[in-house]
Order: sequence, then structure tokens, then C-alpha cells
Amino acid sequence: MTAVAEVPAAAESSRPVAVRRRKRVRPARVVLHVFLTVTALVWLVPLVWAVYTSLRTFADTSQHGYFSLATALTFENYENAWEQAGLPHYFLNSVIITVPAVLLTLLFSASVAFFVSRFNFKVNLFLLMLFTAGNLLPPQVIITPLFRMYLLIPLPDWLSNGSGLMYNSFFGVIMIHVAFQSGFCTFVLSNYMKTIPHELTEAALVDGASVFRQFWQIILPLCRPAFAALATLLTIWIYNDFFWGLVLFQTGADRPITSAISSLQGQYFSNQNLIAAGALLTAIPTLAIYLALQRQFVSGLTLGANKG
Repeated sequence: MTAVAEVPAAAESSRPVAVRRRKRVRPARVVLHVFLTVTALVWLVPLVWAVYTSLRTFADTSQHGYFSLATALTFENYENAWEQAGLPHYFLNSVIITVPAVLLTLLFSASVAFFVSRFNFKVNLFLLMLFTAGNLLPPQVIITPLFRMYLLIPLPDWLSNGSGLMYNSFFGVIMIHVAFQSGFCTFVLSNYMKTIPHELTEAALVDGASVFRQFWQIILPLCRPAFAALATLLTIWIYNDFFWGLVLFQTGADRPITSAISSLQGQYFSNQNLIAAGALLTAIPTLAIYLALQRQFVSGLTLGANKG
């Protein structure tokens, strides 16, 4: 009986504490929640408006304007964008550019990161700063000399889409992505490799392992979490690129999907409903990658933040 009587007493004693805790809502936290809610709504407005526009017909918007209630909603624009713009062909172009660019970027960045993080040379810090500083250059600054250089570099036909030049070739676009993304990846991977104990490679060295074997069979397998996060980020960044695909390809047939959306815009007439539908179709693979690998995406935002 004593134990039965103690339980309600304990519940009664804890109830005021719980009520008191619920009442402790600080004004700063309320302001923060209001700010985040408003920011999220503002961020969602363009996306919701694009979905709404893509579901309306061109006749409806031309008669009532875009800021009006739709008389009917249809998926006709999605069908037209998929068939008229040839989106499957441009999706394949994006895959041809994105997959090799991601793999080469990770391989080259891991090699440089291994050099600057596992060996003590005087040029280590200079190399790391050089790669990181190169990543800070805006692409628009170097486009003129880069464009002229691409027109002067010859390539065999099997590597240049038949153009014989670096310009207007998948190889040229892949290389510029590798060059621009290697700086960030080298910085992140070098910081990650510094967290791996040196005793592992020293033990392998005593057992007779070469430098290449230490890199390939010891360091790279331990960097799988970093590779997964970087691969997710790189895939989204390179797939979403619009600038290089538009500038470094002469013809629209070889452009990636993001640059090919501009072909839906006519010279004298543009159907904004059709363009909105095409843009949303283009974003589907990015959303799918993010939803499937969101854990790696979030962890990638803090990679390299522990040790500099």
C-alpha cells in the first residue's frame, strides 16, 4: 500500500515541473522559429509557382495572365516537354559528363590529398593553398582565355565527338569540371586523411608496402565515408551546371540537360508553361539523388571541419 501511494505522489510532484518547463519559451527561440518558417515559405514560393505554372495551359495564362486562378490543370506541358525537347537524349548527355567527372575528381583529389597530408615536404602547404585558391576563381573570369585555348587544343576524333578539338567535346567539359571541383575535394580529403593515424602507414612501411600500396589499400578504403559525401555533392553540382555546357558546346545536341532547357525557348515566342515543366523534369534526378543520399549530403557539409 505504501508503494501504491508513493507513485501518485511522485507523479503529482513531477507534474508542476513539466508544466513549468513547457512555459519556459524564450522570446529569442520564438523569433528564430518565425524567421525560419518565413524563410522556408519564401524559398518554397518560386518552386510552388513553377509547379502551378507548368500545370496550366498556354491559352489559359495568355488570356487571364499568370497571376490568376487556373481554369484547368493538366500534365500536357510535361508530355510536350518530354517529347519535343528530346529530354531522354539530354539526360544521357548529363550522365556521360557527370559520372566520369565525379570519378576523376575523386581520384585526382585523393592523390593530391594523400601527398600533402601524409608526407612532410616544404611545398605541401603551398600546394594545398594553390588548389584551394583555384577553386575560388569565378568561371566567368577565365572563360575568354579558356575558350581560345579549347579552340587550339587538338583531340582525336573518338575523344572529341568528331570535332577534332577540345571545344565542343564531352572530354573538354569533363576536364573543366575536374579542374574546378578538385580544389574543394583536395582540401576536404586532406583534412580527413590527417585524422587517420600515421601508425597505420608506418606499420605498412615496416612490412614492405610501397607508397602506392599504402595509398590504394590502406588510406583509400578508410576514406569511404568522405568519398560517399563528396560523390553526392559532386553529382548534384556537376549535374546542375548550366554555364560550361552552354559555353563549351557549339551545338545543342551535345549539351547536358540543364543547358538544353534553353532550346525550349523560341527566338520570337516562348511558352513559359512549357519551360517550367521542362525545368521541373530536369530537377527530378537531383531530388532523387538527394532523397536517396541525404545522410551523406548532410555529413558532407561538415567534412574537414574538425582538423585544418
